[in-house]
Amino acid sequence: MTTTGSRQLRRPAPEAEASPGAKLRALLSGPEPAVLMGAHDGLSARIAAESGFPGLWASGFCISTALGVRDSDEASWTDLLGMIARVVEAAGLPVLVDGDTGYGNFNTARLFTAHAERIGAAGVCLEDKVFPKMNSFVGDAHVLAPIGEFCGKITACREALSDPDFMVVARVEALIAGAGMAEALRRAEAYRQAGADAIFIHSRRSTITEIAEFAGRWDGRLPLVIAPTTYHSTPMAEFAELGISGVIWANQSMRAAVTAMRQTCRSLLAEGPKDVEPAIATLNEVFTLMGYQKLAADEERYATLHAGWGDS
Repeated sequence: MTTTGSRQLRRPAPEAEASPGAKLRALLSGPEPAVLMGAHDGLSARIAAESGFPGLWASGFCISTALGVRDSDEASWTDLLGMIARVVEAAGLPVLVDGDTGYGNFNTARLFTAHAERIGAAGVCLEDKVFPKMNSFVGDAHVLAPIGEFCGKITACREALSDPDFMVVARVEALIAGAGMAEALRRAEAYRQAGADAIFIHSRRSTITEIAEFAGRWDGRLPLVIAPTTYHSTPMAEFAELGISGVIWANQSMRAAVTAMRQTCRSLLAEGPKDVEPAIATLNEVFTLMGYQKLAADEERYATLHAGWGDS
């Protein structure tokens, strides 16, 4: 604000930046499928952002693995939110959070969702299985939640939010549970009516057959999101032809880290560092990724900014 005589001139307020939810919605409404990269900590989030991904998936499986526990609700939701906050802060990208089943009933689901919004996430994805759940790629004992109960979770989460653009995504596990295509479609439509903003249709087939059938019969009623973990050889163009809005590479970063750390540990123990050092990131690469140069410049600036005032 400036003053001219007795009159105050108010500068125009800068245009408000779009919320994380609005940014995610924009990604999922683009002409091509938005590609979200799985992240499980601040480092993986930074690397994904540096690589050019426009958004992130905060994977419950990967975060649980990084915490040293299994993806069967062994980590508490507060444990997960702590790591998700680091993912959000490190990347500066819209983050869709894997909220598993909501960690109980409608109340725990809405509390988790509201906390995720407060730490800057763009959306939460809830899956329609019972708590505690098992990772969808392990075994066949995947019990689906009653439709009415899960619809209640969606509505409770929607009503607990401050930002109307924050996304509540419903993950349909009927194909994983062997309940069939008709049940998957029935559930997706119920979740749409309950207030879901998008449908995550999940399949563990090695081909895109199930996803293609679902997408054709769904007919664009809401944006569709997929995680092609087991049908990863499908070309992106095929996803686009099916009208898929979002493709999540959910766990590749964590799995790559497991392979690299295992190989490094074994090589160091057996042979020492001679074959390891040429194949791993240099310290300077890590320093650049994490912005150490800016910290050093800031340290010098603040140390000299008020030089001459003395210490008296």
